Amino acid sequence: MITENTRKYARVIEASQRVRWEIERDVICGRTFDYSRTFLPSGLSLVDEIPFLTDPDRRFLSQVQGRTYAFMFGLVERFIGAKALEVSRDHWLGDQVALEALVRMTDEELKHQALFRRLDQMMNERMPSGYRQVAQPNDVGRAVLGKSTWAVLALTLDIELFTQAHFRASIEHGEDICPLWKDVFLFHWREESQHAVLDELELLRTDAGLTPPQRDAAVGELIELVGAIDGILQAQANADVEYFVSNAANRFNQVEKDLLRAAVLKAYRWQYITSGVSEPRFTRVLFSLITEPSAARVREALQPFMYARPAH
Repeated sequence: MITENTRKYARVIEASQRVRWEIERDVICGRTFDYSRTFLPSGLSLVDEIPFLTDPDRRFLSQVQGRTYAFMFGLVERFIGAKALEVSRDHWLGDQVALEALVRMTDEELKHQALFRRLDQMMNERMPSGYRQVAQPNDVGRAVLGKSTWAVLALTLDIELFTQAHFRASIEHGEDICPLWKDVFLFHWREESQHAVLDELELLRTDAGLTPPQRDAAVGELIELVGAIDGILQAQANADVEYFVSNAANRFNQVEKDLLRAAVLKAYRWQYITSGVSEPRFTRVLFSLITEPSAARVREALQPFMYARPAH
């Protein structure tokens, strides 16, 4: 008998086939980045909230954030692809439609990693030397995959939902951002929107097999993972501000440097934490699975990040 869940997996396969794209043929298309334009839209970079920056400053800081965007997605998609492959094991001798959907997701996540490596390589060729990545994807992946499947899938759902918020930000205000970056947001969103469906299905399936104490422990692990992601964001924000300032002839005073660090960290928390947990779909799914005391723990853990959103 074909279940409703099998139909959902089948719809993901159909969408995957329909929106399938290739890096060079569909996204890069022989183009290079246009450094006369911004890379990340202001709704993500929040550069317009830093009043003492000039227009060239804001443009360059958006480009620095664009390079970190490629780094961060290459990093998180390392463990997302591995987890998709791991949970597919539960379907090996069962629902073959679910298995195909998860194998397709793994293939697409590997492609996304390759896309972001390609983008970083392109930016490395044109941007000033000295940019620094503060974490190694494999090290982060090992740490994340050491947590429970429930916690990893909940984090992954958050990540793949915020790609939808990022796509909306890239088109909402008609900003004149680099055309190649606009296409990166578009094509990434087309596949990640289907991955979010699979994340939800697999999270619900995993949740059904947990005891209340196991679920409560998994909530604690999810909170730990968000904290670990924030640790990476803090370190990368500091590194990016150092890089930005060094390429702006170090003309900022200490107060301005401190304001820059706070502003970039706010932008990164918005991009990689708050924009996802603010999605109604994420809170609906997560809070439908956990008790009110656990929900209170999650809200308390997220509270320090909730200031991180666009001012307007």
